Amino acid sequence: MTTVVTPIAEAGHPSPAGPSRYGRMFPSLAPLVTDPRLLARAGGHGGICDAAAWPGPSGDDAAEAAGWPFFGQLIAHDLTADRSSLTGDLPPGALRNARAPKLDLEMLYSDGPIGSPFLYDTDDPAKFLLGRPDGYDVPRNQQGVALIGDPRNDSHLVALTLHTALLRAHNRIVDLLRDDGVTDVFDQARQALTWHYQWIVVHDFLPRLVGRPLVEQVLTTGGRWFAPPPGQAWIPLEFSHAAFRYGHSQIRHAYRLVPGGPELPLFPDLVGFRPVAAGRRVDLALFFDMPGHPPAQRAKRIDGRLPASLIALPEQVTGTVDAVAHRSLAVRDLLRGETTGLPSGESVARHIGAPPLTAGKGSWPHGTPLWIYVLNEAQHHGGGDRLGEVGGRIVAEVLIGLLRADPASYLNGEPGWRPALPAAGPAYGLADLLTLGPARPS
Repeated sequence: MTTVVTPIAEAGHPSPAGPSRYGRMFPSLAPLVTDPRLLARAGGHGGICDAAAWPGPSGDDAAEAAGWPFFGQLIAHDLTADRSSLTGDLPPGALRNARAPKLDLEMLYSDGPIGSPFLYDTDDPAKFLLGRPDGYDVPRNQQGVALIGDPRNDSHLVALTLHTALLRAHNRIVDLLRDDGVTDVFDQARQALTWHYQWIVVHDFLPRLVGRPLVEQVLTTGGRWFAPPPGQAWIPLEFSHAAFRYGHSQIRHAYRLVPGGPELPLFPDLVGFRPVAAGRRVDLALFFDMPGHPPAQRAKRIDGRLPASLIALPEQVTGTVDAVAHRSLAVRDLLRGETTGLPSGESVARHIGAPPLTAGKGSWPHGTPLWIYVLNEAQHHGGGDRLGEVGGRIVAEVLIGLLRADPASYLNGEPGWRPALPAAGPAYGLADLLTLGPARPS
C-alpha cells in the first residue's frame, strides 16, 4: 500500500526551498510521547545505551566486517546530500536546492565539472582531482577544509577513505572507457559507477543487513508500506531518524588502521575535518573482507549500546552544545525520534503484523522509542548481526523503493543490467569496487 505523505521538517531547523522531502511511512500511528529527561538518562553516560556502563559478554564481534556500517553512513549521506540541515548534521547555510532523494552519488559528483569545477582536474575534467599523489585525501583549501561533494564524508578518517576510494574508482573507469575508445567518458563513467554502487546496495549491502529473502521479496512484489511513484521520492522519518541509524550500535570500541598498528577509537583519534597526514592511510582490507587478505576486523554486534567514542562526541562533530548530554550520539538519536513524533517500536510491529518484542520493555513502560526498538530487535531476533522484522522491513522497502522511484536507476533504466567491471568471484560486490585499481596519471 502506498502511504500518504505528510511532509514534516525537523524541529529547530528551517525547511528547504520548495516542499520538504520527508514524510511518514506509518502516518496512522500515534507518536510516542516520552519525557526528554528519561531519553537523556538512557542515552547519556551510565545509561542503558552506554556500552562502557553495561558491558556485554566478552567478544562482541558481529559476523560482518567492520566497514559495512560506514558504507551505510555514506548511503545515508548520499540520500540526504542536499538536505543536511534537516537532519542537523550541517548548518542551514550548507543547504543546496532540494532534490528528490536518490542513490546517485551526488555526494561525489555534486553539480559536475561545469557546476562544481573545484572537484575536478582542470587538465582532465572527466576525472576527480585528488588531494595527494597517492590519492588518499581530497583537495583542501589553505585552512585544511575539504573541497568535497559532501562535507560530512570528511567527519572521520574511515568515511573519507571510502569517499576517496570511490573517487579513484571513477577515475579508473574513465581510463577503462578510453581504452575502449569511448569519447563521452565523464557521463558514461558516472553512470557506470552509480549503477555498480546501486547494485552493491541491493545485492551486497542489503542481504547482509536484512537477509536475502526479504530483499528478493521486496524486489519481486514491491514495497508493502513504501512505494513512491517514479519521480516522487521522499524519505520516511521512521527510516532516517530510527531504522537507518542502526549502524551507531555497530561501531567498534577501537580500530586497527594498518596491520600491526595500534587500535584507536573512532573519536577523537580518527576525527576528520583536517588534512590526512602521510602515513595515516587506512588499509581497507582491515575493514572489508578482500580477496587474498586475512579476514577483516568485524563490526560490533548490534545490541543497543554505543561505544564511549559515540557517547562523548568531540566538539568538531557536534559543534557547541547547550548540555553535556547532547554530546552523546545516543541522546541525539533518541531526541530526534521524540521531536519528530515517531511511533513506538511496538506499535509499528503490530501494524506490520510482527510479534512485538517483550525484551527490554521494562525500561520503557509507555512504549519503546523506535530507534532503540530496532536495535533490541536486531539483538534478540537477528543475533546482533542483522535487523529484525521492523527494522529490516523499513530499510529494505525504503532503499529499494527509492531506487524504483528514480527513473535513472539501473532498476528502471535497464532492469536486466549486470555489473561489467572486473570481479574476483561470480558475485560482484563492494570489495571488487574498492580494489578496482588506481587510475593512471592524467
